[in-house]
Amino acid sequence: MDTGRKGVAADAPTTGLTRPPFLTLRLSLPGAIALAVLLWIIHVTWSFRAENPHPIIPDAHDFSYLASHCADIPPISSAEFTGRQLSLARMLHSLNASAYVAEPGANAEFYANISNAQWYLSERPLLLIISPQAQSNANGGFDVQAKVSILTPKFEATRAKLMHVPTAGDIEYAEWPEDEDPYEVAISDILPALKNGNGTIYVDGNTRNFVVDGLKAAAPQSAVLSAPEEVRQLRERKSKAELDILKCANEVTVLAIRAVREKMYIGMHESKARSLIRTALSSAGLTSLDSIVLFGENAALPHGSGTDRVLNKSDFVLIDCGGALHGYSSDVTRTFALNNSEITHDQLSLWTLVQSAQSAALSAVHDGAITKTIDSAARTVISNAGYGKYFTHRLGHGIGLEVHESPYLRGGSDDVIRSGHTFSDEPGIYIEGKVGVRLEDCFYVRETGDAEFLTAGVGGQARSPWDL
Repeated sequence: MDTGRKGVAADAPTTGLTRPPFLTLRLSLPGAIALAVLLWIIHVTWSFRAENPHPIIPDAHDFSYLASHCADIPPISSAEFTGRQLSLARMLHSLNASAYVAEPGANAEFYANISNAQWYLSERPLLLIISPQAQSNANGGFDVQAKVSILTPKFEATRAKLMHVPTAGDIEYAEWPEDEDPYEVAISDILPALKNGNGTIYVDGNTRNFVVDGLKAAAPQSAVLSAPEEVRQLRERKSKAELDILKCANEVTVLAIRAVREKMYIGMHESKARSLIRTALSSAGLTSLDSIVLFGENAALPHGSGTDRVLNKSDFVLIDCGGALHGYSSDVTRTFALNNSEITHDQLSLWTLVQSAQSAALSAVHDGAITKTIDSAARTVISNAGYGKYFTHRLGHGIGLEVHESPYLRGGSDDVIRSGHTFSDEPGIYIEGKVGVRLEDCFYVRETGDAEFLTAGVGGQARSPWDL
């Protein structure tokens, strides 16, 4: 008789209880083996996850919360741009110079908001030209104003005029057709007094040689020279608005490194960690991203090895990264360990030594100090511990619209440090084939004459390999 219950004989006694379905499961030998393998995989996966998060499941990390950190930091105001132009014009007048010329880049961005991102360099020059316009006043002196001009390819004149270039007055545009010499147009339309007369044109030090040669040919009786130190220094000392941007950019870079550390695990590749830090920096609102991620002995090569190493328990992690906020750069390096890393006493001693060197350099900074003495302060700490030959690069560089800009903290440099200057402080020890340690925070010189890390708002320098 069919009782309606499969697998139960028609004449079998009943108890009124239903057996759970999993107890009725009958497996062949291959099925039993497959089930055992599946259960083993689940066990190993979850055991591994308990110690090292995220090794199996693809990472889908959300760093969007970092975006709020710099959301209220404004870009440079139009008033500050026009003030810079006026300062430059007055400096040019005091130097008896006729004009300052720059291609799109950091200096054109500083004076007129014209960056490489807005206008990429090509064989067709676009030039920013700022010249002093002076009129004698009742006091026997001169009232100087800045005249802002732009030389542009004629077929791209409309695009050039769409760029936001803050000025106190109108911008003079000189458009050069493809069948004419652009430098002849620049001199005849913007600086006509130099066509047959004497004068001095200062060019941005990054101006390409063919542009300099073209200006020399178009104004043969004038001197076309690289901008002198007096002009370069106008950009070196940062305003409050610039410092506010630099502080936030560097702070959020530290926050990004901390966030990425929490997502890392033993067995991760350098490329994966590099992808994470770029995602975090981008989520924070930074652009123009740059990152170096090195594990273990790879960190002994300061700027990378070209390999894609896997992280082991005995490794330090070195992340050197940054980006730009409103055009201004961040640059931060942290060497650290994961919570479950197995770092030796020797590794920890090297880390502590580098941190001590970084602190010594910051303490040596004051208004009026010579740049080489700051490099020496850090280098002495490392040399006295017997590792001098493993500190293989300068201590630091200026930072602002460019990640690396003058002045520099290096041996042999006699530049004078002044309030408003900003530098990186990045000592390191690199023992090839074994270990590399570098710590980097940027600092600024306060009006009081001492220095403070730009990262002070989020804790400043790292305190240990586990406390960044």
